[in-house]
Amino acid sequence: MLRWRSCVLYFKSLKGYAFYSTNKLNGIKNTRHRNVTDAFVKKLCSVIGQENVNTSLAVREQCGADEGYHGTSPADVVVFPQSRDQICEIAKLCSSFSIPMVPRGTGTGLEFGVGAIFGGVCIDLRHMSSILEVNEEDFDCIVESGVTRKSLGSHLRSTGLMFPIDPGADASIGGMVSTSASGTNAVRYGTMKENVLNLEVVLADGNVLHTAGPTRRTRKSAAGYNLTELFVGSEGTLGIISKVTLRLHAVPQMMVSAICSFPTIQNAVQSVVNILQSSIPMARIELLDEVSMAISCSYSNLDYPLTPSLFLEFHGSEESVKNQAEEVEEIMKIYQGSNFMWSTSIEERNKLWKARHEIFYAILAQKPGYKVVTTDVCVPISQLTKMIVKTKEDIMNSGLLGPIVGHVGDGNFHTLLLYDPENEKEIEMAHTLENRISRRALLLHGTCTGEHGIGVGKMSFLEDEMGQVGMQVMRSVKQALDPQNLMNPGKVLKLLF
Repeated sequence: MLRWRSCVLYFKSLKGYAFYSTNKLNGIKNTRHRNVTDAFVKKLCSVIGQENVNTSLAVREQCGADEGYHGTSPADVVVFPQSRDQICEIAKLCSSFSIPMVPRGTGTGLEFGVGAIFGGVCIDLRHMSSILEVNEEDFDCIVESGVTRKSLGSHLRSTGLMFPIDPGADASIGGMVSTSASGTNAVRYGTMKENVLNLEVVLADGNVLHTAGPTRRTRKSAAGYNLTELFVGSEGTLGIISKVTLRLHAVPQMMVSAICSFPTIQNAVQSVVNILQSSIPMARIELLDEVSMAISCSYSNLDYPLTPSLFLEFHGSEESVKNQAEEVEEIMKIYQGSNFMWSTSIEERNKLWKARHEIFYAILAQKPGYKVVTTDVCVPISQLTKMIVKTKEDIMNSGLLGPIVGHVGDGNFHTLLLYDPENEKEIEMAHTLENRISRRALLLHGTCTGEHGIGVGKMSFLEDEMGQVGMQVMRSVKQALDPQNLMNPGKVLKLLF
């Protein structure tokens, strides 16, 4: 049976009070957690204030969906904590009543990490949005988890510092930590994993953990297990992130953005491989195939050739940036790159990257009412050309509209497969293609998710990727930290204990 059909059956079964896993290896019965009662809601109101508790269907449905295709699964109640202490009280209460907890940031994810598939309490962190410290001399800051990427950028503007992780959406910092987000700048500055120094986490029983130790914010440490990276990418299944200590970077003296067109997608990708092998310190290298370029130019009123193209950015001193751009242009000419245009104008740069970030919405606008399956594979750079060329062939053979965009500087790219949700044939085709792309990435020593996370859609591929021992260790960690399986249950790991 296809993986997506198993996922559909899994969700349908969750509507009852109990369900049986379709995975024979699990071999256990899994019961739904106790329902939220009026008495429980009253206790919530008493510990965090009635104004911070909401049970209206509209709010619950809004908080039970993200921007992916998985639909809506509302919690029984939504709470809006104002502080870490209130999160602790919520966790203690949920633990005593065996009620699931689902943390939520801005809801910009794609793998249904915010869906309350077992009901329970949605812990919406949008009001925890204070920037607590900016330590300019140490290049770090401490923020509450509800702070968004753009609000942090605005706050830092006068300091000469920046937080470079840029997934496109104005995601919350806590959500970005939870999914180990990256984005367009990862080729130079790394992902969230490399830029988180410490986390304050409320565990399932209400206790507070500082993953690098209380008040610690050093760039490195050899003290014990790396608990910080354990929680980066945990998708709310191990605890609720309340505070984040981030690494900051100096704003470069100069930033130059550029675009270059190619006759084929193979030429474009191969030029990227050559650029990276030449050790040119790129800040961004983004790929848009000819389908994406046509959609983007139409949606954002741009006048660029409608061929496979690379969007690039260089950071550094005036002289170094000029040398980098010239060297990259020479490499691109080898692969028939043309129309190489570059600009130091902040207006032009913002226009270029705004168009790149809006591509998801531009694609959705092509066919109103359609849904999108977004793949998120990442492969070693040496395998990137083969991976993208084969994916392009599969999309063309499928007949679906499926643009390709990607952070090709670190081997990560996305296909956005549009399908009619009323057309069973298109649904099956889109998910079959999604499976094929993920499976091919694993065969090429890659991963099924470079930055979106596992959520519910990629659980089967996680088992293929990590192997039996890896999965066993993950389940052991989950059971040790969350013995009642209350923290975002049904995500990442199939096995529920």
